[in-house]
Amino acid sequence: MSQPRFVDGIGPFADRYQGFLLDQWGVIHDGRRALPEAVAALVELKRRNKRLVVLSNSGRRAALNRRRLADMGLNVALFDAVVTSGEAAWSLLKHRTQPGFRELGHRCVLFTIGGDRGVLDDLGIEVVEDPADADFLFNTGLEIPPRTLDDYRAVLERAGERCLPMLCSNPDRIAPSSGRLITAPGTVAALYEQMGGTVLYVGKPHAPIYGACLDALDGLEPAEIVAVGDSVEHDVRGANGVEIDCCFVTGGIHAEEFPAEATATEREARLADLCQRFDARPQWVVPRLVW
Repeated sequence: MSQPRFVDGIGPFADRYQGFLLDQWGVIHDGRRALPEAVAALVELKRRNKRLVVLSNSGRRAALNRRRLADMGLNVALFDAVVTSGEAAWSLLKHRTQPGFRELGHRCVLFTIGGDRGVLDDLGIEVVEDPADADFLFNTGLEIPPRTLDDYRAVLERAGERCLPMLCSNPDRIAPSSGRLITAPGTVAALYEQMGGTVLYVGKPHAPIYGACLDALDGLEPAEIVAVGDSVEHDVRGANGVEIDCCFVTGGIHAEEFPAEATATEREARLADLCQRFDARPQWVVPRLVW
């Protein structure tokens, strides 16, 4: 694999590709508002007739995610599709054809945000509070704060006593929000695995989530597609796994490791460390999603 190329924006390589898989948080918005330079880059891509797909590890359904993007000031008509791990998990629970999903049962303890139960619509799954009454844990979102990691740990301990499986529809461990990093569902899933629990992951970097993206980009070959994301662990490793190119955005969750004052040598060394840590390598590196 060739060495990553550091460039100032996506303009130098954009015309090599016809399809763009775009991460959300840290790339096109900060959790509250769209990033103006990113919006300008998206508009330019669309002007060049590129096909744009949002690929998010959001544990929520795609329709809700579209509404949230619109609320942040994004013109969702720019996107050919919005693919979320929450939507993919809903589909897997609906059809139950994949190994592990057939056996999950129909009662769950739900970890979610703001009481959102859209991930369970039309599935016939009952939400229960006590792991003693559940068939599995469904981890779609965390409320930290006001809850703490120890609050979730207490639930995990009770679930572990019954060897309940967990379905995690957001493998991210941290996420940027309004200039800070918050704990994401993947942290709780990893904790459950450390305690001996079994976790089914839906989302980047796991290959199944990319199937929906390739369906949305029907007619394009992998060589015509590039993923743009700020996580080496999830975005870059996921793209590598399905053999599509990747552009790594350093200004997201890894921003502290790539400060503006870092020299080119320092940036290259820090990227090499991340690539080695996660066994993944991007083709392109940009500070932000800008043209």
